[in-house]
Amino acid sequence: MRGMLGFLILFLLSKESMHGQALSDEIARRRGEKPSPGTIYPALKNLREAGFISEENKEGKFILYRLTPRGEAALRIAKRRFTRTFLGVYP
Repeated sequence: MRGMLGFLILFLLSKESMHGQALSDEIARRRGEKPSPGTIYPALKNLREAGFISEENKEGKFILYRLTPRGEAALRIAKRRFTRTFLGVYP
């Protein structure tokens, strides 16, 4: 799951801002496998440190993650690479 996790997080955040638990729930819904906190939060930290996402503390209750312009550009590149890699896998 880790290989695709960053791509999937960027994709989901391109649709709407989310907190960590909402991201985890949506990934579980799409993949049938829920990432553990030890998987998702380090991925979020790495994406934030790379400047792809930003975080906003919502009244001390949770952190809301959103895509940055740099993250949008990274997602466009990742989509192209994904398409080139997997185009034709399914007939």
